[in-house]
Amino acid sequence: MTWLGSYTGDATYDSLLGWALVFAAAVFVISWVLPSPYGRFSSSKYGVSVGPRLGWFLMELPSTLSFLYFYLQGPRRAEAVPLLFLAMWLIHYGNRGFYFPFSIRAAKGQKASFSFMVIAVGWIVTSLHGYFHATYFTRLHVYTLDWLRDPRFIVGFAIYYVSYVLNLHSDAIIRDLRPRAEIEAGTKTYRIPEGGLFRWVTNPSYLTELTAWAGFALCTWSLAGVFILLISIANLVPRAFATQRWYRERFPNYPRERKVLIPYLL
Repeated sequence: MTWLGSYTGDATYDSLLGWALVFAAAVFVISWVLPSPYGRFSSSKYGVSVGPRLGWFLMELPSTLSFLYFYLQGPRRAEAVPLLFLAMWLIHYGNRGFYFPFSIRAAKGQKASFSFMVIAVGWIVTSLHGYFHATYFTRLHVYTLDWLRDPRFIVGFAIYYVSYVLNLHSDAIIRDLRPRAEIEAGTKTYRIPEGGLFRWVTNPSYLTELTAWAGFALCTWSLAGVFILLISIANLVPRAFATQRWYRERFPNYPRERKVLIPYLL
């Protein structure tokens, strides 16, 4: 992608990043027709599937492994700002890649619902995600300590962590919808989530995921951040609309005032 040829001066990095941005655009188009086939939208026609815990863990694992591998290769890996970004990354994926998958309350004997096709595509995204950020932080860009006083960093950092906390809260509400007794009994009952951001939108976990990555892109001021924000939009926005339709079809009493993704607007 020659239009990114001078972004960092590294031809391989810039080409991969350019194609990754094109890939994000393609995913956005496809996802309106075919929401990613996992969870409530899973289907046996996409081949072998695994349970949600293992599926999430496998899909997210390269984000940690790829990032750490390329981070440790970088000549600036011991500098203060890259170390701060490393800590943010490990906190984020400590939750998303390790705690979240194994905290899912899957009913005993639940049918596999996470297609290997989703995992394979996820591996492409999460591997590139780790590579783009770690390489940019430690090899292709110089962050001085002054960056920590820059308004872009301060505002982006605040947006990221407010979103992160709200995301944890929204995930907890969804998790608590399924009592442990129901898990042991092997039954699976869908319920309408209540409280928190669910008072205003159907998909607060998606909303806060997107605002978190927007904050991360701002505080790192990198196209690597733009990539993960765009690929998240491409996957989650169409899925959010599909989820809204799913709830309204399944629950006649579903709150009509709830927006899909953005309170009072969308």
